Amino acid sequence: MNMLPAVLILLNLNYIICDTDGGKAPRIPLNDGNLMPAIGLGTIGFDENGHEQDEEVEKPVTWALNAGYRMIDTASGYENEEDVGRGILNSNVPREQVFIVTKLGLSEQRDVLQSLRGSLKRLNTSYVDLYLISNPIALKPDDNSFDIIDYLDTWKGMEEAKRLGLAKSIGVSNFNISQMERLLSNCEIRPAVLQVEVHLNLAQNELHEFTKRENIALMGFLPFGPLYDKTGVPPPPRIDDVTMVELAKKYKKTVPQIALRYLVQRGISPIPHSMGKEKNEENIDIFDFELTEPDMITLSQFNKNYRVVLPSFWQDHPYYPFERKENPDN
Repeated sequence: MNMLPAVLILLNLNYIICDTDGGKAPRIPLNDGNLMPAIGLGTIGFDENGHEQDEEVEKPVTWALNAGYRMIDTASGYENEEDVGRGILNSNVPREQVFIVTKLGLSEQRDVLQSLRGSLKRLNTSYVDLYLISNPIALKPDDNSFDIIDYLDTWKGMEEAKRLGLAKSIGVSNFNISQMERLLSNCEIRPAVLQVEVHLNLAQNELHEFTKRENIALMGFLPFGPLYDKTGVPPPPRIDDVTMVELAKKYKKTVPQIALRYLVQRGISPIPHSMGKEKNEENIDIFDFELTEPDMITLSQFNKNYRVVLPSFWQDHPYYPFERKENPDN
């Protein structure tokens, strides 16, 4: 097994404490023998309509690592890999202790190795710890028109990246169950991680059960969902929800910490996005308490299968992975 030199203690949910990497989060054993931190920093934000927001990330990455994070999530499509690389370099944490996640862009799927080498150059590293296909959908280089590339062919390039040591682990993002089943039936190296949107309003219960059966780690982006929404359109809860506030008081934590702890106890690795130093420190401070089973059940009742990011303007692509809308967005 590939692991950091450490005294390892097996915990509930298959979490492992790695006591010499300086991080606050336990690690999850992946199906290829590598270890992934149970929480990471997301470096792309979304507005209330699910659209990506550009923000400065170099300092927040440094703050997060110095606060005890050991996983940073980025992507070539975020156009911030150079900032992420500088943030890691400026931290007090050695590269070998940082779990770097990046993703293959939607317009890069015809040449995985060249695309990954570009990401490595921007990140200033010789390898990434996890490389993901960001979406089964492919776009042409102008990003305005569909490219029809079978993700099985793309996966062959991902497998080669792992064989060459350019990526220690490989996986996918935004794939649905049928796409995962097809991939598992036709791959030589199984995906180690599936990254999807998951939060209180989008529990992804069926997908979660699937990944557990197949021994694939589930990573959750947008773990707060519409917690901070001000439009009133998405279902509850909000940051001032009575139930959430009562739970926060009970455990002497904040509402966002309760939302993150809920995911961690389900065995999901959240990657909260926060560019503030104090907020970063708060988000990772969730490993010193445990939600009771009745409270876990209470939180599960917020699930409405509500998706914040639903790019229906792509729904005519043959590999579109989500539910289709009668009137797609432009």
